[in-house]
Amino acid sequence: MKAFIIKSYKPKDGMTLVEVPEPKLQENDILVKVSAAGVNLLDSKIKSGEFKAMLPYKMPLILGHDVAGVVVKTGSGVKKFKIGDKVYSRPADFKIGTFAEFIAINENDAALKPTTISMEEAASIPLVGLTAWQALVEKAALKKGQKVFIQAGSGGVGTFAIQLAKHLGATVATTTSTTNIELVKSLGADIVIDYKKEDFETILKNYDVVLNSQDAVSLDKSLRILKPGGKLISISGPPDPEFAKEFRLNAVLKIVMFFLSYSTKKKAKRLGVYYSFLFMKASGEQLHQITELINSGIIRPVVDKVFPFNKANDAMTYVESGRAKGKVVIKVN
Repeated sequence: MKAFIIKSYKPKDGMTLVEVPEPKLQENDILVKVSAAGVNLLDSKIKSGEFKAMLPYKMPLILGHDVAGVVVKTGSGVKKFKIGDKVYSRPADFKIGTFAEFIAINENDAALKPTTISMEEAASIPLVGLTAWQALVEKAALKKGQKVFIQAGSGGVGTFAIQLAKHLGATVATTTSTTNIELVKSLGADIVIDYKKEDFETILKNYDVVLNSQDAVSLDKSLRILKPGGKLISISGPPDPEFAKEFRLNAVLKIVMFFLSYSTKKKAKRLGVYYSFLFMKASGEQLHQITELINSGIIRPVVDKVFPFNKANDAMTYVESGRAKGKVVIKVN
């Protein structure tokens, strides 16, 4: 099969299109013929080596964390899917590789694709959808009547998180650029701050939840807009000891995480608020719940551009530029 690989971190010419063996199935795996694959900043960060201490992948590596496609083979123990099912998934760490014609995925990490959207739209959902779900539903336990600040509302996570937060009954504030104000309003944002003209810290007060995806300066400001007992969930760091424990990282990395997050944890404690780092996990069950929201029209995918398979490097470059509105997708088969 054809696949885009990297042979080392920070490859000079990006990913390379090569012929590789078709994946071998384990007992609980499904073999998916890839129709489309979403592109995420996480792919770029892994390519650059940013996560090699936490995720020590072996080279050569096929990148790609989002997929929509058709089941063409099943392992002997598979019970949830059959050949011909249309599915989507964020494969588990160390089983990634959606920038390819086929991928093997554990059945527990996949769900039936929403029937109301295309393969390309479905491929845009898993990573950002699960990130928003695990931040707002699991960690923050966002409730009706609460106030949530979602940074970068026109980005992949932001466009999904705004819609999910509105479904949960929250008042939603977000930041974006002038050209994307109408987009985030159409998704349900109640308060929209043009980050090029305004400082959100001077506008927002007494928030229950912040979903942080920006830099350290924005993180510090976000801590200060929370009410006592409020929660800041960060997907951009710094990672904390709880994350290290959850991912069963070694003792050295646990110590590193402690010092990386020490200053932020100290500021949060002084302000009487809660800080947590989130690195999302694969979950077919949560994707199933997301499927129901999409099929019912509560959440709609936001796709900026679809690139052909042979232009996967161009898709990655576009994501790295930070200009994408919503998600970028590669059409494979």
